[in-house]
Amino acid sequence: MNVLLINGSSNEKRCTYTALAEVASALQAEGVETEIAWIGRDPVRGCNGCGGCAKRGDARCIFDDDVVNGLIAKAEAADGIIVGTPVYYAGANGALLAVLDRLFYAASARLRFKPAAGVASARRAGTTPAIDQINKYFQISCMPLVSSNYWPMVHGKSADDVRQDEEGLQIMRVLGRNMAWMLRSLEAARAHGVTTPEVEPKVMTNFIR
Repeated sequence: MNVLLINGSSNEKRCTYTALAEVASALQAEGVETEIAWIGRDPVRGCNGCGGCAKRGDARCIFDDDVVNGLIAKAEAADGIIVGTPVYYAGANGALLAVLDRLFYAASARLRFKPAAGVASARRAGTTPAIDQINKYFQISCMPLVSSNYWPMVHGKSADDVRQDEEGLQIMRVLGRNMAWMLRSLEAARAHGVTTPEVEPKVMTNFIR
């Protein structure tokens, strides 16, 4: 089993990374392999709704960059996904949202039923709307949400601050153990013939005709 952790911060190894690393350590202690993938600092173009990914037929964005299409390949191979973000104006990092828009527009069908969770890091406030923003990508894609013993957030202005947030770090560890438990539960269910739910063709209702 393996979990992909996406670091959606523009800083590679600061607060968001520190939170994700704590989750990764808990997962590894449970025998789950992990990878923390960073979105980097280069500009990321957003999704323009062209539908080119559907025409390609390979669940890849038509704008063929290593960031988005590289993450799609990693997400497809992973058993679970955790996305971390810093808080910008009570929301997630805009670059991360551009990545997630394109990733899920192109590949959400291939991510169905993979357990997932959003994690937020802030100096003080705005964490819950940022977590909710990330979780919406999972909820619209039939991906079970993994919970912890509190909303998955850490607080601090620096990585050292986050390492002093004892409650936040505990939340991350519990999240990691809960993710490992869910992955093992799904593996046991498959071994006993429990299959994923039937996927109905999507019904689209337009309110203006």
